Amino acid sequence: MLMHVEDVFSSKPRMKILKLLTRLVAVNVSEIARRIGLNYSTTNRHLILLEAEGIIQQTVYGRIRIYKFNEASPKARAVENLIEVWEQVNKRSNASNLGDK
Repeated sequence: MLMHVEDVFSSKPRMKILKLLTRLVAVNVSEIARRIGLNYSTTNRHLILLEAEGIIQQTVYGRIRIYKFNEASPKARAVENLIEVWEQVNKRSNASNLGDK
């Protein structure tokens, strides 16, 4: 079952995972869980959902699963672009506000 965009974006942990993947490119499940402050099983559920949507993909090396954006997916490219633009605008706004003080 495919999710609506609001379902994907309505979860703060999923957004944290997506933001993390834009910065680190490829990360294993344990590192994702540690960096976003969730336990392994909760993080894993979010990753499974994002993978089912085609936004991220995993590569398995033995017992280690590495996740990254699915570069072949239009959804993944759109999410990456959204996050990158959002972060750039925030940086410019912060720099502008610092200049006003």
